[in-house]
Amino acid sequence: MHDDTTTIADGSTDSAPLKDPSWRRSLTLFRAFLREQSDPEHCYTLLARDAAQQIERYTPLTGRTVIDIGGGPGHFTREFQSRGAHCYLIEPDPTELTAHGPPPTGAITADGHLLPFADASADITFSSNVLEHVPDPTTFLSEMIRVTRPGGLIYASFTNWLSPWGGHEMAPWHYLGHHHARTRFQKKTGRLPKHTLGHNLFPIHIGPILRHVHKHPQLTPLTVRSRYWPIFPTAITRIPGLREIATWNLLLILQRTP
Repeated sequence: MHDDTTTIADGSTDSAPLKDPSWRRSLTLFRAFLREQSDPEHCYTLLARDAAQQIERYTPLTGRTVIDIGGGPGHFTREFQSRGAHCYLIEPDPTELTAHGPPPTGAITADGHLLPFADASADITFSSNVLEHVPDPTTFLSEMIRVTRPGGLIYASFTNWLSPWGGHEMAPWHYLGHHHARTRFQKKTGRLPKHTLGHNLFPIHIGPILRHVHKHPQLTPLTVRSRYWPIFPTAITRIPGLREIATWNLLLILQRTP
């Protein structure tokens, strides 16, 4: 049986899922995020549990076929498998697959722009914080739609470029330009940043993605919201301009229609 006990930053535990949205959930995830570099296991295990709980609001994971695209070493895949899903991990970088030990069962080295699956073969396709790292996010989304069965779910979240964390490890200095942010990071740390704009990080924006989603004939949006913000998470995404900064991380849960 899956253990839903969540370790909170103060060392206490919560035997029930964190209410979403809530200030407590947001603060718990933010504190884990601050420890992402020093304790990635804690950060991503907590985030994977949260994502699984979000999906289970719409469909049980038990017995479902899930494709986790760009899932790195497999934190999300392991969480889905622990809840009874048949989950396959797609990761283009072999070093990411083994970053924290052996990859999970079902791991495949492949590109999310060209998934090695037949049409309508998955109940759920999933990507967490991946779209900002691909050069063609609409093609990436189209592949997720293609392999999802009618009635199935597409879960996609991404950190938009103009959000406070859009520059990733170079944030918030990316607001002054990528070159400035990159130079500052190198001077401060003595090493180059992991991400390079135009290579493995791309300036994705919420407006174009939402327009693509709403115009797509095979998609019904179920959730369009800020992934982490505890108040008015859906309202923020409806305000052009402000949403590009305040949303921080856009969460889409979509249903593929026939």
